[in-house]
Amino acid sequence: MSGRTTPLSPAQPMARLGGRLATGLREVSSDPAVLDTEGFWAVAYDFEGRLTCARFDEVRPDPAPPATAGWLGPRADSWHSSLDRDGYLAGVRAVREHIARGEVYQANLCRVLSAPLPDPDRSDIDALTGLLALGNPAPYAGTIRLPEQGVEIATASPELYLRRDGRTVLSGPIKGTGRTEDDLLEKDHAENVMIVDLVRNDLGRVCGTGTVTVPDLCVVEKHPGLVHLVSTVQGTLRDGAGWPELFAATFPPGSVTGAPKSSALRIIEALETAPRGPYCGAIGWVDADRGEAELAVGIRTFWIERDAAGATLRFGTGAGITWGSDPAREWDETELKAARLVAIASGNSPH
Repeated sequence: MSGRTTPLSPAQPMARLGGRLATGLREVSSDPAVLDTEGFWAVAYDFEGRLTCARFDEVRPDPAPPATAGWLGPRADSWHSSLDRDGYLAGVRAVREHIARGEVYQANLCRVLSAPLPDPDRSDIDALTGLLALGNPAPYAGTIRLPEQGVEIATASPELYLRRDGRTVLSGPIKGTGRTEDDLLEKDHAENVMIVDLVRNDLGRVCGTGTVTVPDLCVVEKHPGLVHLVSTVQGTLRDGAGWPELFAATFPPGSVTGAPKSSALRIIEALETAPRGPYCGAIGWVDADRGEAELAVGIRTFWIERDAAGATLRFGTGAGITWGSDPAREWDETELKAARLVAIASGNSPH
């Protein structure tokens, strides 16, 4: 098969994940235990804890990106940030004060960008996935479109939250971002190691004693327009542990919360002014029949919220704040992470 795939009806429930196209919606559940039963499931887990598991009957290989004609994006000048520059810099300083008081070692501070969609009927989230595939290829790219559940997500995530192969589970936390490898500082390496320790601890709560290892630490990965430091943490699930236990031990992902996680979550709730939604949650698929799964951290992710007044496109961006953080540099990192993707989403906008 070559070329782009024929678009489905924008009202049709579907998922395009892991090189598969899933259609024929069978059931939707908020119970993680269904992921241990049977069938192919698309999973969208909001940062705030809303879990949507959608089982599909028809799953076929999908090697080509979706068609892009169905996307009319927002005006490039219509985006609004939940925290402006001054507000974000103040938030970074507040996190550093929490660190100075010994309450937390690191916390991720995020903001949500929003823009009205000019014609909601011409805003097919799967077509946006096609544009992202062309302009910002990513290892965990995909779509989940469940209109009746209010789930419309297009992700270009570079980060692995959880991969399962039978009883083996693996996570690939990202910490440290720069335009080039030369931009990466000692602060970035220290931040990565802190989050690796947190992920090891999380997996240790649900994996067998002595099975949690770190095969890779602080590997430089190149992505469109930037580089990341990426590590790998792996373990073997203990007997009796399934998806409910795995989520309870590891969600939300440590790389987008901070360490200790409980303290970081409290600080995030106090400082951030908008819910993260799918951003920083989990997005991916579970094949219960094969005992396989791949869930990405919901970064580099767009989602649509619709109501009677129209439709809004949202996108989250953030940075990990440590004692060594410079507020202006952290703001610049959030800009770097957002600029390329927001430009792609606005590329077909009216003028």
